[in-house]
Amino acid sequence: MAEVGKISVTKTIVSEEDHGQRLDNYLLRVCKGVPRSRIYHCVRSGEVRVNSGRVEVSYRLKTGDLLRIPPLRVAQRDAEIVDGAAIKADLPILFEDDAFLAVDKPAGIAVHGGSGVSFGVIEALRKQRPEARFLELAHRLDRETSGILLVGKKRSALNALHDQFRSGGGVDKRYWVLVSGRWMDPLRNVRLPLLKYELPSGERRVRVADDGKASHTVFRLLGRWRRFSLLEAELKTGRTHQIRVHLSHLGFPIVGDEKYGDFTLNRELQREGLKRMFLHAKQIRLPHPLTGEPVFLESSLPTALVTFLHYLSQHDAQDYGQAF
Repeated sequence: MAEVGKISVTKTIVSEEDHGQRLDNYLLRVCKGVPRSRIYHCVRSGEVRVNSGRVEVSYRLKTGDLLRIPPLRVAQRDAEIVDGAAIKADLPILFEDDAFLAVDKPAGIAVHGGSGVSFGVIEALRKQRPEARFLELAHRLDRETSGILLVGKKRSALNALHDQFRSGGGVDKRYWVLVSGRWMDPLRNVRLPLLKYELPSGERRVRVADDGKASHTVFRLLGRWRRFSLLEAELKTGRTHQIRVHLSHLGFPIVGDEKYGDFTLNRELQREGLKRMFLHAKQIRLPHPLTGEPVFLESSLPTALVTFLHYLSQHDAQDYGQAF
């Protein structure tokens, strides 16, 4: 992979390792620190070319493609912020082999830099492992969500993981979530279509809408108190903010959710000790992307969430589920 020049055009041949990757994702990786909007402008204006021709940002690279990248300068200060932040991130690894690894992502760290965030999980991993030739996200978690995040270490494994997540492919993802309100159903299938939209500020949001994409979440009741309920959420589809929007629409907002939650309640809970959103990617089962062997991964509930459940058990009457 050629280093992108800051004062001259870069021409590079796409390697077998990068075969099948979307052009925009490739450019975001090799043009570290360059805003996404700048990269998209370069592609749409024709400054970026593949085999001397214009292509869409969604173009899938092929081995042997000749890629032209214009000079892209990044402010030195931005690069220093990325490096400094990444050094501080000590990311625990739940599983690793030659094909992929699983990070136990803390809440509060984005999965990648961009949109005003100077660094993320993927930048931190690359900083921690300068010898790694390939590290790419297999899927995403919201910045406020903790838990299992998969990262491909080979292009073949990454493509297989992407295919599994798109098709369902035997992937079983389970989250633990605490909501405001008394959830009564031990098991409930929620099928509500979701539509992405933008606020006037440009911030992306999601809402339930008839013309949205089909979305399916299975909720199981794990515990219930006088004011709150602990649920397991099983994703049957993987839409943006799916769990958060489904629950908010049903009148059971996730505690600590600053986008779709009960903002007055969130402020009260901060005084009671909960200073983050209670949403945790707890378990995942999937076939190994290269061998097909079954893989099961589990992430322990973070200390801050366990502590709040203990607090609830002491201060709020519980009438369903095991004691915490």
